[in-house]
Amino acid sequence: MDLNKIAAIDIGSNAVRMLISYVIKSNNRELHFQKNSYLRLPLRLGEDSFKNKSISENKIQTLINAINSMKYIMKVHNVKYYLAYATSALREAKNSDIIISKIKNDTGIEIEIIDGLKEARIISNAKPIEKNNPFRKNLYVDVGGGSTELSFVQNGEKTISKSFNIGTVRDLNKGNTDDVWDEIKTWMKDHLDPDFKLRLYATGGNINKIQYLTKTKTGKPISYFSMITLLNNLSKINFEERILEYNLNPDRADVIVPALKIFLKTMEWSGSNKVYVPKVGLVDGMIKEVYYKSVGVKLEF
Repeated sequence: MDLNKIAAIDIGSNAVRMLISYVIKSNNRELHFQKNSYLRLPLRLGEDSFKNKSISENKIQTLINAINSMKYIMKVHNVKYYLAYATSALREAKNSDIIISKIKNDTGIEIEIIDGLKEARIISNAKPIEKNNPFRKNLYVDVGGGSTELSFVQNGEKTISKSFNIGTVRDLNKGNTDDVWDEIKTWMKDHLDPDFKLRLYATGGNINKIQYLTKTKTGKPISYFSMITLLNNLSKINFEERILEYNLNPDRADVIVPALKIFLKTMEWSGSNKVYVPKVGLVDGMIKEVYYKSVGVKLEF
């Protein structure tokens, strides 16, 4: 049995995440990806980017420290190859080129800023669903801090994807606009097909927490009623009360409300009264990309 470790770093608007996975080739040459280590750091880069259109020096230094820590964690794990992608917060920051260059100089880690379409594709490829059901279309919705990615998938193959500048941290900074909501609604209506049954899948850290708070069992879909009830309950109390009453981390207690609103709108416009949670995200898709496309950057110390 061949065992190797690879890593994926996702520099998002709310948090920076790193996933380290084993790539396991069994004796019959079957390939398995097995999670080995996961790290999440709530840096909130989007607070600067969406409000000021640039990342502050303080946040830049914090990001450099975070990337350096991930670099040495990868070294401890004997990781050979990695990918580091940045999404909407750095996409929209005017000083993103300076930041990426500084991180490369200070840490040796290479970062690529990806567009929303590539982000949507990677997420939808993370865990293909129902390859043998030609009569069903699946809609993936991934709600991030700065953007929301929607992808229609049929028979395990992506048919169309789109990224929208609407997200949880962006909402907290008053950046979600009515015209983007209208754009999402129109796009979804244009691509829904009455000849196919639709199943909705939601990804991202917020939906995993929502599943827990609604007491929905793993593998079972979350109902619309459970989600609207949770939203109403959370909206009645303030930030501090959410932390204490629902045992939420501070970096989750504020963003979970706008996340619920985005998920619920997606359910309404898609005609779905329930949503499935495959528990995957950008880093899961990136892990596969490191291996399958051989685009991983070799780790140097």
